[in-house]
Amino acid sequence: VRRACKEFAVFLRREYFFPIRVVVYIKNVKKLIAMDGDKVYGTFWSMYDDYNIEPHIRVAAGDYMDLCHKWGKDSALTAILSTIAHELTHYFQWINALKLTPIGQERQATNYARYILDEYAETREHP
Repeated sequence: VRRACKEFAVFLRREYFFPIRVVVYIKNVKKLIAMDGDKVYGTFWSMYDDYNIEPHIRVAAGDYMDLCHKWGKDSALTAILSTIAHELTHYFQWINALKLTPIGQERQATNYARYILDEYAETREHP
């Protein structure tokens, strides 16, 4: 998981511009608890309109072995990388001050995560 995430980060830094640093924390838990109390696979945190405070992303990767047994190694890693890409889309929504409904934010994040992973898949055989 560590290797796949690091290689994905190198790809992202090469392909995308990050005007404000965003740290991605990969946590060894099956799900995270979001600020609203929901159990989720990933979160993006920022200070709304304050670009002086660095945002961060948290991603749950503690279910990797379960996913490996269920879907195989490549699909398990893809699920984790997809969560990173999804949360990075929320970063770009924030940095660009996009005004979307909550449903619109999620739909866009899901679509762009697929797009980013498709781009990434063209650079390698396995995640």
